[in-house]
Amino acid sequence: MASRKDQKEALRAERERKAQEAAAAERRKRTIGFGVAGVLVAAAIIAIAVVILSGGGDDGGGDSGGENRAAEPDSGDFVKASIPKAQATNLDQAAAAAKCTVKTFSAEGRNHVSGHVDYKTNPPTSGNHFEIPSEDGAYFESPPMEHLVHALEHGRVILWFQPDAPAQLKGQMKALFDEDDFHMLLTPNTRKMPSEVAASAWTRSITCDKVNDKTWDALRLFRDRYRDQGPEQVP
Repeated sequence: MASRKDQKEALRAERERKAQEAAAAERRKRTIGFGVAGVLVAAAIIAIAVVILSGGGDDGGGDSGGENRAAEPDSGDFVKASIPKAQATNLDQAAAAAKCTVKTFSAEGRNHVSGHVDYKTNPPTSGNHFEIPSEDGAYFESPPMEHLVHALEHGRVILWFQPDAPAQLKGQMKALFDEDDFHMLLTPNTRKMPSEVAASAWTRSITCDKVNDKTWDALRLFRDRYRDQGPEQVP
């Protein structure tokens, strides 16, 4: 019959054996987990590479890339500037005082297209456009016109300036945009706009050949009258 000392020794040995088995099982679990994680990471890297190779270098055509990919707003290059505070309350009177011209045009179409569109007005006020609209915001470099026109269809008002305008004027346009940027875009006009600054909404525009202190009220009142007046209202 085993002594009490032998029983204790046997129990101790059994505890050690079970502890060693548990530790080995934990090591196996960790090894399997690391292997699965490695597979998942590798799969993610492969997926990213496929996306880059298949779409990243596409320069045109199709809704997934190239010219149909909407640009994102970037207002980091605008200098700080100030403009006169609002005074006028009537758009027609303010436009006349600023020597700006307000016009209404017939709609040129609303279809989604994938290529270049020649718009009849400058700045554009309507027409066929890319499927993806430009996001609200201030752009120091212009998105494609076809994205911007889609934003007009959604009721946005776009403020336009010449790409080679003085930095001070660009800063003033940004100051106007910052006063009330709800459903607004600010961008250079890359299609040789004849006026120094302008604003457009769906089938409407105000063009100002030369900027003066009265210009800002005219642009403000145009914004307030024609914002959210597009045929397709999108929040």
